[in-house]
Amino acid sequence: MTVLAPSMQAWFTDRLVNQRDASPRTITAYRDTMRLLLTFASEQTGKLPSRLDIDDLDAPMIGAFLDHLEQDRGNSPRTRNARLAAIHSLYRYCALRHPEHAHTIARVIEIPNKRYDRTIVSYLEQHEIKALLRAPDTTTWLGRRDHALLLTAIQTGLRVSELVNLRIEHVRLDTGASVKVLGKRRKQRVAPLTPDTVRVMRAWLKERQGEADDPVFPTRQGRPLTPKAVAWLLDKHTSAAAARCPSLASKHVTPHTLRHTNAMLLLAKNDIATVALWLGHESITSTEIYLHADNNIKQKAIENVAPPGTPPGRYKPPDQLLAFLEGL
Repeated sequence: MTVLAPSMQAWFTDRLVNQRDASPRTITAYRDTMRLLLTFASEQTGKLPSRLDIDDLDAPMIGAFLDHLEQDRGNSPRTRNARLAAIHSLYRYCALRHPEHAHTIARVIEIPNKRYDRTIVSYLEQHEIKALLRAPDTTTWLGRRDHALLLTAIQTGLRVSELVNLRIEHVRLDTGASVKVLGKRRKQRVAPLTPDTVRVMRAWLKERQGEADDPVFPTRQGRPLTPKAVAWLLDKHTSAAAARCPSLASKHVTPHTLRHTNAMLLLAKNDIATVALWLGHESITSTEIYLHADNNIKQKAIENVAPPGTPPGRYKPPDQLLAFLEGL
């Protein structure tokens, strides 16, 4: 066995689990990355994975692996960068334990992330929100559950993983109504609830009749919904709502779209730092994508830099004929 195998094992058990207390999702993602990398390198070199050394996984090999992810496996640049982040983490750990491989390790750590086009976030307008919330059949148990789930998602901006892991004990409906969330990187935050959401949630939890540790939004069997199940029910209700709201038919509505919708609603009345705090973002940089999606913010910026004496707002032609010519 080479030095790579025990170092990788120690990286998982010592660094990720013991020192960093990484979440199960992080451990799973990093494990899958290493499994893919070792399988690829084994096929390229003809060596068993346990016989591969650090010098076998040098910068050219890692570069070929990243190309394989995109070209052969069809991974997006975002996924490619996530795999590279796991590799960088391993090699930074190995740099402290195996200075004799410093040159190889340094070259791998210097492999940059791939740039990619960032699309403007998709979110729902007010009339689309109303249509979506009317879609579930509230005469049925499942319809009432789905209505409460969709309203909570839009009003709180919870990630889908946070939504399915929400327990009854995390919901407070008296003074200071809110939901307590354990988000990414084990960060706790509290999302306040509006009176409308409190009313719906109070009725739903009374009907749901669960214990403190039971999921707020269960299946018929009482088990927590999965993220895939939430995506499926959202797709179903979006299709139904599109019959009354045609603009929904042109949008790909996912659980994260509801989070984006919450962010845009907040941004209309709050500063970006408040929105970042509400969403549980590590940095305001993650929240800045919403600034690009809101044309009203851009219009206000234009008005703020207008020459002195210029009336605010958009230019309007003073005459019907001029208006016609402007529209050509």
